[in-house]
Amino acid sequence: MPKIKTRRGTAKRFKITGSGKVLRKRAYLRHQLSAKTRKQKRHLRHSALVAATDARAIKRLIPYL
Repeated sequence: MPKIKTRRGTAKRFKITGSGKVLRKRAYLRHQLSAKTRKQKRHLRHSALVAATDARAIKRLIPYL
């Protein structure tokens, strides 16, 4: 059985936790930041978990992480 290639774009965007859950970065922190509150920007800095329905597909794209 040959090795599976890792999708590099996916590997840069997601991390797998020790328990096997998938972490992602939050959106809406790129531009128009003056319109967002300090609290909103602070909460956007933290990672979020990917929904369980999407996690399975993402794990297939990054098999060795």
